[in-house]
Amino acid sequence: MDDQKAVQFATEFAAINAAVAKVIAGKPSAICLVVTAMLAGGHALLEDVPGTGKTSLAKAVAAAVAGTHGRVQFTPDLLPSDLIGASIYNQNTGQFGFRPGPVFCSVLLADEINRASPKTQSALLEAMEERQVTADGVSHDLPAPFVVIATQNPIEQLGTYRLPEAQLDRFLIRTKLGYPSHETTVSLVRESARIDRTAVVKPVVSVERVVQLSEMAAQAHIAPAVAEYIVSVTEATRMDDRCELGASTRGGLALARCAKVFAMAQGRAYVTPDDVKALAHPVLAHRLIIGLEALVESPAQAGVAHEVIAGVLRRVTAPAAGGLETARMAA
Repeated sequence: MDDQKAVQFATEFAAINAAVAKVIAGKPSAICLVVTAMLAGGHALLEDVPGTGKTSLAKAVAAAVAGTHGRVQFTPDLLPSDLIGASIYNQNTGQFGFRPGPVFCSVLLADEINRASPKTQSALLEAMEERQVTADGVSHDLPAPFVVIATQNPIEQLGTYRLPEAQLDRFLIRTKLGYPSHETTVSLVRESARIDRTAVVKPVVSVERVVQLSEMAAQAHIAPAVAEYIVSVTEATRMDDRCELGASTRGGLALARCAKVFAMAQGRAYVTPDDVKALAHPVLAHRLIIGLEALVESPAQAGVAHEVIAGVLRRVTAPAAGGLETARMAA
């Protein structure tokens, strides 16, 4: 891939981020990660308290790419058919017809995903992984792109179902928004009369272009030394005594996919070790299962997981960045 395409990718990536930032002010990192997940063909998990703008973020992303937006409030009584749709009898034709559920959209906000039963979670899992749903034995393809932005409340756990490791592993990125700064909050209060802030977001690319950008990012070059580095980082998490289960092979592939998007967003058609380091925490931390002994010392599993990742990045030697451009040209 030539550098001109990478520069064009970076321009459009920045435009999507800027459009979303009109609604989600002061959170460029979170926006960047969600857009990265979308262009890498994956899904994002937002673990945050209520009222931090998660719904607005999903709607703004959908508006910026001229896509459709869906929102499902996950509750214990939510059925798979409420999510994916169901076959409805048509009295006029005397036949059953499939009525699509809210999952048929470009950007789906799965609000408080851990409140739904495992059966409903498994229905969403098929949609996330296979890009299709199955109703009455018939498969129905989802639109492209299809991005799930799921949320979890880390504070209130009463009446929730813990996400299984297999489903956590299928979220490309986990991040959080957090509360806005004092200055940003003052600005929001002054504009409180504007109920739907996402109305100001205008499309900057089409959904068809999002698919093209994803295909462009997939062509970014990963030098053998960087590929070795990614594998070494993921393998090192499995050898950490604090981890009952380290990052899987899927985690390494996810890190590579996100690093390609991140590199292209900088106007480069090749991945550097710094790209890998920048994404290691949001891509790998939620894939680690911390052992009981480590949790006794530090009950916050997410905190220990980030400590493990930080230690791995310190221990594993990164390849020198100087020869990566030469390696790309040689390839």
